[in-house]
Amino acid sequence: MDLSCQDWMSALPEELWDIPLTNLAIPGSHDAMSYCLDINSPLVPSESDFFRLLDGLFYCFTRPTIFKWATTQDKTIEEQLSMGIRYFDLRVAHKPKDPSNNLYFTHVIYTHLTVLVRIIILILSLSLGFYSMFVVNVLPPQETLVSVAAWLKSHPKEIVILACSHFEGIDDRLHHAFIFSLKKLFGSKLCPQKEAVLTLRSLWESGYQVVLSYDSQTAARHPELWPAIPYWWANQRTAQGVISYLDWNKDMGRPGEFRLQFSPRLFCQENTKSEGFSSSEGFFVSGLNLTADRLYITENPKQSLRTLTYSNWECLRTWLEGQKPGSDPKSLNIIAGDFVGPLPLCSLVIALNHKLLRKNAIR
Repeated sequence: MDLSCQDWMSALPEELWDIPLTNLAIPGSHDAMSYCLDINSPLVPSESDFFRLLDGLFYCFTRPTIFKWATTQDKTIEEQLSMGIRYFDLRVAHKPKDPSNNLYFTHVIYTHLTVLVRIIILILSLSLGFYSMFVVNVLPPQETLVSVAAWLKSHPKEIVILACSHFEGIDDRLHHAFIFSLKKLFGSKLCPQKEAVLTLRSLWESGYQVVLSYDSQTAARHPELWPAIPYWWANQRTAQGVISYLDWNKDMGRPGEFRLQFSPRLFCQENTKSEGFSSSEGFFVSGLNLTADRLYITENPKQSLRTLTYSNWECLRTWLEGQKPGSDPKSLNIIAGDFVGPLPLCSLVIALNHKLLRKNAIR
């Protein structure tokens, strides 16, 4: 495993310490937790009834196929951190009919690993008008976000962006419990929305290390949580399809600053513009991840997402090396991909920041 990028933010030249994080190139992990999918877990509720029927009738055939196409990463979250990943796409859910309060990550099916080692159960007593709170130790020790917090403690100048979304099967009670647990876990490391401009220097001075995006209206009253981060998802099977989509979005201009109100998950460029802000403001993600439809998967039984990604990598790599961060409307910010361990996504994305040095030197 390449550890040369584990402290890349603190190793950047001082000239880049005052550039907004939204103008830096940041490597990201698409479906970051899919390395630990549980092949025997149920399908997530959002899958179609027809697909659910097929899965029930032909389980021995569908499950290996689901597993190899839903798995987008093969490194643990600690390994991804140490390789330089700083944006994590985290899809959180509660299993249907699960009597426990365990939360898992998902991508078509659920993960083995849970989200937190402990969950705080908040019970809203409407009749009395207050929250009752008690702690239940219900989760096994293979927690995930606790590992992130521990890693950050040993890397005090590295900043991570955690994008929690989807939340299938999570009601208001579990939302409040999860948010309470996140605030308890990360504490003073959470960067609040009131921070107008996020730079490495300002974050270091304040002790902030976590930008926590929470894609739910439930989080609107919590100043420590940020709204959904726009993600340019091409939904294409080929590198050229992904590149065409991303280039089209670049021509339209980068998304504006986050909307202050919470809204459903946004992917469309025109829906993420905010009037009154320049086009250089706000985090956004360019996804290099490929997507195969079910017809292609059925007709190519020997293929997997891994083989598809590898066979398209050189084309994606060439395009990526030609990109640049910065405040220009056609610049990129967070760049996320699949199999970020075997493929050199991190080093390529981090290297793009040196173009900012050359640009400033010319001036």
